[in-house]
Amino acid sequence: MKYYSLRHQSPLVDFRQATITGQAPDGGLYFPEAIPKFLPGFRRELRGLSKAIVAFNVMRPYVGTTIEEADLLRICAEAVDFEFPLVSVETGVSSLELFHGPTLAFKDVGARFMSRCLGYFAQRGDTPPVTVLVATSGDTGGAVASGFLGVPGVEVVILYPAGKVSPVQEQQLTTLGQNITALEVSGTFDDCQALVKQAFLDEELAQQRFLTSANSINVARWLPQQLYYCFAMQQWPEEAAPPVVSVPSGNFGNICAGLLARTSGLPLGHFIAACNANEPVPAYLRTGTFTPRAAIPTFSNAMDVGNPSNFVRILELFDNDLAKMRAALSADTVSDADTVAAIRQVWEQDGYLLDPHGAVAYTALRRYQAQHPEMAGMILATAHPVKFPGVVEPILGRAIELPAVVQALQGRAKRTVPMSVDYEALRAFLWR
Repeated sequence: MKYYSLRHQSPLVDFRQATITGQAPDGGLYFPEAIPKFLPGFRRELRGLSKAIVAFNVMRPYVGTTIEEADLLRICAEAVDFEFPLVSVETGVSSLELFHGPTLAFKDVGARFMSRCLGYFAQRGDTPPVTVLVATSGDTGGAVASGFLGVPGVEVVILYPAGKVSPVQEQQLTTLGQNITALEVSGTFDDCQALVKQAFLDEELAQQRFLTSANSINVARWLPQQLYYCFAMQQWPEEAAPPVVSVPSGNFGNICAGLLARTSGLPLGHFIAACNANEPVPAYLRTGTFTPRAAIPTFSNAMDVGNPSNFVRILELFDNDLAKMRAALSADTVSDADTVAAIRQVWEQDGYLLDPHGAVAYTALRRYQAQHPEMAGMILATAHPVKFPGVVEPILGRAIELPAVVQALQGRAKRTVPMSVDYEALRAFLWR
């Protein structure tokens, strides 16, 4: 498998090179030269396969010969070594819970897969010491910090917007130490992401440090997200029609991976990009014009992205054909007030606790089903409600019980490097 830059000004590379460089030299995102197709009978066989074997079968074509098969199977097994239950919430709505990993967020899979791939390349001497430079709007930072903690030959630098992540999210990315450094930026996620992108284009800095990204712009973070949808279909009733899939969408890596799996032949129905007040993609689907915007802070903070990086991959997947995209994908915008109302309603009526991101997905799905009442669907529950006590606890009327992985963080010292939105300050830090 080869990968090309979506700016078409860089040479083709293999999976190893795409992983260790993150972005192409021309600043473009990498995209697979060919999209693999699932073999006939894949859907029927899913139920009888372990998660590790499913992951191995899906990822093998993308990895090619860059990782030995036995090592790839081990990497896959470690990346998906927790549960992904599909839970019935109410008639017509199921929730695919993606928060049972070590940092209680869906990004654990991609972070664990990528960290182990980089570790494999480093152990073989295939790559020099690497600095993973990543911006986070919430859950990416914790997942990357956990996934890369202690990986030899890898230093991790995480930029996050000060005051714009939840307390648990901040604990997860600022308390580990070792090879993990958190930069607390006095700006928005988009500011953090712009600083990271600028660093990758800095040719002089590249002579000083070997940089790669662990955001979903990196193929080793993005591509494993297809696995969620495969695990969902292991549990979806065999006789049922393909589900409508409502995905909380911020940087659009998750939903893009789902659409990729659908293109490969996984029987998924219509996709809904469930957005909060940050709506450049819903606006594009309405008007045909994509306009990046300043990020607006909301209760569903991991989706506070005004210029989603992965949307260019969705455009590529649909050959930049708006009509083709609209046939497979719609989008909805959900306010904070409607988010809170959904959490309250589902808790009181169904006894199921949504986090704000899941509540956005639930609201968008229910609105779609109001126009298509015959269609059952699923939402992707991408984070544990414990990460959002300010939103969830007033509805519960009590504190959320802390999972063991969160209890272990209590009392640990926060360690950050404060930084303004200033590329020269970031450059000076990385140059040290």
